[in-house]
Amino acid sequence: MGRIFKYVMLDIVKNKFVMVYTIIMALIGWSAFTLEDSSAKGILTLLNLILLTIPLVSILFSAIYIYNSAEFIELLISHPIKRKKIWISLFWGLNSSLISAFIIGAGIPLLIFAEAPLSFLMIGIGILITTIFVSLAMLCTIVYKDKAKGIGLTIVLWIYFALLFDGLLLFLLFQLADYPIEQPMVLMTALSPIDLSRIMILLQLDTSAIMGYTGAIFKEFFGTTNGMIVSFGLLILWTVLPFLYSLYRFKRKDL
Repeated sequence: MGRIFKYVMLDIVKNKFVMVYTIIMALIGWSAFTLEDSSAKGILTLLNLILLTIPLVSILFSAIYIYNSAEFIELLISHPIKRKKIWISLFWGLNSSLISAFIIGAGIPLLIFAEAPLSFLMIGIGILITTIFVSLAMLCTIVYKDKAKGIGLTIVLWIYFALLFDGLLLFLLFQLADYPIEQPMVLMTALSPIDLSRIMILLQLDTSAIMGYTGAIFKEFFGTTNGMIVSFGLLILWTVLPFLYSLYRFKRKDL
């Protein structure tokens, strides 16, 4: 498994797209802090850009890489190597390269300009979001063998989590405004890793005051130590469950 992991890592590191991604993340990170007059504004700017950029790059790049590596994967399967080792090596290879790009690009300015607890939280969430969307990408490539359908599904998932889910929450909030739905809204945030991550950061910035009663409900749950533990647990589940199902399908799939 170690040899496959090293090969995947070296192959991805040589990819010019990863270098460009690192540079873009660095430009976003440094400009977010140097162009704003306070670190809090810089973090908000960086947060919004990260929660759009990282999921899109992670899910698209991972899916394209796996589809382009189909012949290499088939070659490995023809050897006496367990499919589980192949799939896990691909998973960690993709994750390690994309996480390294994120840390080098956005992590360094975060550590320099932001307060230590908040910067480590942002970096941790960036790592989890990367891992989650790599897992979803691997699931998409297993669901559809056809490259066009698989990549199309990854784009649909990104649009749903990054754009449509917020619209759905707002629609429900306005349509059911006469009912006490604030607590169910807290539960609904668990259905989107992007929204869950955003709320965790916003509450640490104490911006819940401008979110009204709903913000108070969020702070009551996510602002506590137990709430943070549950939130990180949910993000880890978003990583583990799609990957385990993709591994289950991969071990039984006829390639």
